[in-house]
Amino acid sequence: MRGTATIVGGGIGGLTAAHHLIRAGWQVRVLERSAALPDTGTALGMWPAAQSALDEVGLGDRIRALGVAQTAGAILRPDGSTIARLAVPGGSTVLVSRPTLLHTLAQPLPSGVLRLSSRVDGVPADTDVVIAADGIGSRIRDAVFGDRYRARPIGMAAWRGWVPGDATTTSETWGAGALFGITPRDGGLTNFFAAVRTEPGREDDRIPFLRTRFGDWHRDVRDVLDRLDEDALLHHDLYESPALPSYVRGNVALIGDAAHAMAPNLGRGACEAMLDAAALARALSEAPDVPTGLRRYDRARRLRTRVLVRGSAAMARVATASHWRRARDTALGTATRTRANRP
Repeated sequence: MRGTATIVGGGIGGLTAAHHLIRAGWQVRVLERSAALPDTGTALGMWPAAQSALDEVGLGDRIRALGVAQTAGAILRPDGSTIARLAVPGGSTVLVSRPTLLHTLAQPLPSGVLRLSSRVDGVPADTDVVIAADGIGSRIRDAVFGDRYRARPIGMAAWRGWVPGDATTTSETWGAGALFGITPRDGGLTNFFAAVRTEPGREDDRIPFLRTRFGDWHRDVRDVLDRLDEDALLHHDLYESPALPSYVRGNVALIGDAAHAMAPNLGRGACEAMLDAAALARALSEAPDVPTGLRRYDRARRLRTRVLVRGSAAMARVATASHWRRARDTALGTATRTRANRP
């Protein structure tokens, strides 16, 4: 089946959906409220499945060329000792910054598809399908499901950013009530992310707070803290979505954070938005009509992504646990060594 689709939101999920639908013969417009694509943003991990979604629309090789391959990493204690060493299952993850990914997705779109400075307050009516890709604060989700399904804070805040210089390793350090991650990213920069258990809405002094909170952690963390720049630092509370009864209603389909915002601890948010987009385009194009296609999309994606929302929240609790850390570290170290030794 072919038709017209209006995508609300020109982020990762929305632009990916546009590519897949256009390739399937649909007429598409992407309505993005911002006046321009962002020039700032931290690194995202493109897992093998997300790379496959990019390959289907001819962009996988470009992202692999621009990004940095990640095949392994380590989980550390605040003193720098190792809890576990991890290999990426199923091939390498590619780390690429959000601006690079978005510009790579936007540039090949036909003229007129991406419409910037397009604010949408209600559900568009002049289209066969509406795809809500408008993020964690989705107005389309509110319009069709009500505010009871808005994303809710999980009791953690995040700081993300980048500093000059290449990172040669990938690590995540777990401490009581907090974590700190360091990865490479494109552009010869070092990406970092920190999360702290705290009440939502708390405003801290950003760099002074981070240097105080993590200042006694191991040398790699302190080295990043010493190079922080306020202009390259993002700070926000973390949220997760309650379980929606469906990802579709009428001719509206929700994808990405509009459907299943999750804690970042599994590194799956951007990837799942892209997989939503590919699955939705496939379901719509193979179905005899829109309602059938939307039902197939909902069946394909809702259960899987709800499992990931719960798993991400559980990982956040484990990584920042204040009690039983020795038992946690022993169990994780044993599990990863056992997996590594399997034939």
